[in-house]
Amino acid sequence: WGRYEHAETVGFGTIEGDTVNVHEGDMFAGAQATGATLALSDVKLLAPCEPTKMLALWNNFHALAAKLDVAEPDEPLSLHKADNSFLGPGEVIRRPKAYDGKVGYEGELGIVIGKECKNVPEVDVVGTIFGYTCINDVTAMELIFKDKTFPQWARAKSFDTFGVFGPVIATGLEPGSLVVKTVLNGDERQNYPISDMIFPVEKLVSMISHDMTLMPGDVICCGTSIGVGSMKEPSNSGEVTIEGIGTLTHRVIAEESVPADLSGAQLPAVDSYRRPR
Repeated sequence: WGRYEHAETVGFGTIEGDTVNVHEGDMFAGAQATGATLALSDVKLLAPCEPTKMLALWNNFHALAAKLDVAEPDEPLSLHKADNSFLGPGEVIRRPKAYDGKVGYEGELGIVIGKECKNVPEVDVVGTIFGYTCINDVTAMELIFKDKTFPQWARAKSFDTFGVFGPVIATGLEPGSLVVKTVLNGDERQNYPISDMIFPVEKLVSMISHDMTLMPGDVICCGTSIGVGSMKEPSNSGEVTIEGIGTLTHRVIAEESVPADLSGAQLPAVDSYRRPR
């Protein structure tokens, strides 16, 4: 499933190969095929849904917890990415003028909720999930612990364009079999299995639904694993790929810059941003 812009009109539908099958109604509540089709090359793909909220997990992979030497949590540690941050595939991540530190990438699996749910038992979670998407959970890395009295997770994660997701929502997948790959300027930076999650999908959605009501289209970013690093502009292009979903592309520029040739630059070694001791 995807959302698109065509002839100054926003629509949605299913994507099969190079064809968009146009639908009408509500993507999450009985969408109906119109019978019309569009060539994928003739549309601009947008963020595949419009969430009321995007929640992102911290410390949800065994391998990364071990690498950072932090304890694995007893319950999901989540933060909020504001809706002004949402960005679709092929768009430009813009470094804000208010921040001049490192901007980090995090390739992740995103869970897209399909119906309103609260206090959902694990055994019923599958029925609440619409599908899965690719995430780049962008972070102003040096901002989080800049103020020693207050970790600034929401601010660091919610700058405009910092919530990248798409290109589509894929249904019918077994999330435990998926692998996330992140590539920057042709260099693979992340390649990790979703099966390494501390809180697998069913437990994650169930536990979060006991904290807050989840609405159709809401996105849960499952957290990331080894390979997190920083992006530099204006010469950065990147991809987050999950087989069965597709490839989410992005570019990076400074807020005051204009798009340029974003090929060829190499990135520094991986950066971590665990809490200072």
